[in-house]
Formats: sequence, C-alpha cells, structure tokens
Amino acid sequence: MAVYLRVSLVRYPVRRPSFIRLAHRILMAVGEAKSELSLELIGDARIRRLNREYRQQDQVTDVLAFPIREAVAPQVRNATTNMLGDVVISLPTAIRQAQEAGRSIDDELATLLVHGVLHLCGYDHERSPREAVRMSRREQHVLQMISPVPRVIMCSRQPKKKVS
Repeated sequence: MAVYLRVSLVRYPVRRPSFIRLAHRILMAVGEAKSELSLELIGDARIRRLNREYRQQDQVTDVLAFPIREAVAPQVRNATTNMLGDVVISLPTAIRQAQEAGRSIDDELATLLVHGVLHLCGYDHERSPREAVRMSRREQHVLQMISPVPRVIMCSRQPKKKVS
C-alpha cells in the first residue's frame, strides 16, 4: 500500500509522515489495505478550477475525488491496478471549516480524507437521500475506527475547542 502525498502550499507546514500514516489507517479501515492512493493538498483557486472543469461547478469546494478504477478504459479493464484514485483537498477551505465548526484542523482533514476515499470506493451522497445516509454512517464508522486522529498540520490558526 502506497500513499503519494503532494502539498502545493508552503504556507501551512504539513507533517507528511503523520498524514501518510493517517491515509494508510483510513485505507485499512475501508478494506483497501492493498490499494494505492494519490493525495494532494491545494489552495482554493486550484480546487475551484478543478471543480469547474470536472464537475461544471464554478465554486470552491473542500474535497474532490477522482477514482482510477472506474476510469480505466474498456480495453484495459483486464489489467489490474492497485491505484484507488486521487483525493484533492483544499487546505484553506478545510481550515475555515474547522474554525467555523470549532474543531481541530486535523479532525477536519481526517473527515475530508475519509469522505474522499469513500467516494473512490463507490459511495456517492449525491446519488440519493438513502445513499447520503449510507455514506454518512460509513464515514462516522471509519472516523471512529481511526480515532484518535494524529496531528498532521502545524498551523497557528488551530481553533479552540468549543466548550459545551
């Protein structure tokens, strides 16, 4: 199992080994321990371009998933690939969402990574309300399996936990 991590932003120092270990744990939790994953952390402008180009939605989003297995051409389907696909996360959006929710950036990134990996595994919350519930339950189960989430990013803007 290999995880290929690319960080396009230098503004936020990422603990690469911790992030890769987190991705490995997620792959194991979803039953894809032998799969390979490409993971990229990018900015809002780039994810907006990707969202516009591939989903025809001209807006910033938090995570995009590009499955490889589904995209294999019919004449090559017999060839096996261990590459599950690509997960692309907007780090600035993840940071904003974490702050708005009052949770750590690490937890937000773990949630987005789980969400993206589940999309690569065939889950699609946009397909139907029933599928959205199914995917949400699976996300929560995987997040419980990988808890506690390690510290994967060093950011001075880590939000304080909300006290209830």
